[in-house]
Amino acid sequence: MTAASQHTAETAIHPPKVELFDLEAMTNTDPKGIVRTVDEYRVEPFGLHVVRDVVDHPTIRAIESWLLPLLDLRVTDFFFYPGHERDQDFYLDVVAIEVGDRVWRTEDHYLDLVVRTGSEVEVLDTDELLAAVTAGLLDHAVAQQALHTAFATVDGLARHGYRLDRWLASLDAHPIWRRHGRQ
Repeated sequence: MTAASQHTAETAIHPPKVELFDLEAMTNTDPKGIVRTVDEYRVEPFGLHVVRDVVDHPTIRAIESWLLPLLDLRVTDFFFYPGHERDQDFYLDVVAIEVGDRVWRTEDHYLDLVVRTGSEVEVLDTDELLAAVTAGLLDHAVAQQALHTAFATVDGLARHGYRLDRWLASLDAHPIWRRHGRQ
């Protein structure tokens, strides 16, 4: 495991990012309030599957995510344009997830994890989490839960050889991915 941050101390801190996932309207309202069309939603006992194009982004053409409420995680596979690929297999956001019959809601709790299958997991944005707490944008209990989620995720991935599929299967979660098969 490696620990890193993509930001500096001068990073402008923002309130927790909130997204809405409207299953009936087939939309995803992003943190900026922009409503995006969703190609696919699928609800499984362990979470919500989301597939949508990314419009007007220079490097990402689509995303496929699973919202996993019992783990406080959003797991995403980014589909990059050729030449813009990143050294990652999955990107995990630490989030609080509210499950609704029609609308699911996530609140991002700053910490992110990059999984390189079979190799490592990298924890990002601890500086953002600490800055949010210092600025009063996140209370200590929520920050503590976010850290617990990140530590449990790192531990679970390490115990399963940095294989997301194996770790999630041990928790009876079996997401199916378009690109990765049964990862």
